[in-house]
Amino acid sequence: MGISMRGWKIALLLVWLGAGAAAFASGPDPVAERMLQAQTASGGWPKHLAGQAIDYAKPFDDAASAALAQAGRADDATIDNDATTREIVHLAEAWRAHGDDRYRDAALRGVDYLLAAQYANGGWPQFHPDRSGYRGQVTFNDDAMTRVVGLLQDIAEGEGALAAWTPLRGDAAAGAVERAVALILDLQVRIDGTPTIWAAQYDETTLQPATARSYELPSLASAESVAIVRLLVRQTPSPRIVDAIESAAAWFEAHGLADTAFERIGRDGSRPRDVRLVAQPGTTTWARFYDLQRQQPLLVDRGGAVVASLADMSDERRTGYAWYGIWPQSLLEKDLPRWRQRHAVEGRRAENP
Repeated sequence: MGISMRGWKIALLLVWLGAGAAAFASGPDPVAERMLQAQTASGGWPKHLAGQAIDYAKPFDDAASAALAQAGRADDATIDNDATTREIVHLAEAWRAHGDDRYRDAALRGVDYLLAAQYANGGWPQFHPDRSGYRGQVTFNDDAMTRVVGLLQDIAEGEGALAAWTPLRGDAAAGAVERAVALILDLQVRIDGTPTIWAAQYDETTLQPATARSYELPSLASAESVAIVRLLVRQTPSPRIVDAIESAAAWFEAHGLADTAFERIGRDGSRPRDVRLVAQPGTTTWARFYDLQRQQPLLVDRGGAVVASLADMSDERRTGYAWYGIWPQSLLEKDLPRWRQRHAVEGRRAENP
């Protein structure tokens, strides 16, 4: 007699707990403790504290701790810049290592935050519950939504430390992933009837490519589309998923800048002193954004001013954003060949059981 799905999930949780209980670390996890402080009322986490990116490696000073403890604290939870997903993963691992139920409860609240933030159409806003302005857009920018979907799929499939939440939220996570993947397939941009890649953000109502910050115009986004394709590669390869992956791969192959490299010149604090495109035989570089008409590299300065080249851009914007990169290279050279081989083998097995 086979074990039921519910029985399998309970057994998985007991095995996971048993494996972790034998190796509890002594004392609290300092990073996890700071994550408990930073968690918002909605269950998610912010990306900034006092205008600076949160650094959990350093203790919060008295002023920061007081601000986080305020009863009327603004809820600025987000999925941007790894916020919320990184905390859930760390807390899950900390619970297994330390056995502190506060870590377990906080991570579960974070998972519930992600499930509650999902739109009925399958997308996620960049921020929740504050969805004002472009915070409410369905956001792939900086891989925000793809990280959320990947985390929920880990829960649904019982992967790693997140397997502890499979008995508790596995079904809900699987449903959220299914809705998200369906939306992703719908959002692949078609130009003159041909599927291309994806935009960085979409209006949450019309589901059309949208403007975020003034220099992030509606466009095709190469870096974010690489992460989307990798997420699709993880799914069971239905004909529609295969078509989406191969169409995106063909687009990447056609729109790289051949024999061109993106060069960073010197350092000025956390950013280069300058950047430029240079000739480099055998190297392919892609623009971060491509326009929605000619599908050519799109460079945008502050205020939304489209410029013809990096040299025409203000120094601050030219060096303060990744306008060019090699994001699709590993996908095209390694990931997709492995996926195609695996897909072909699985197809042959299906034809000859």
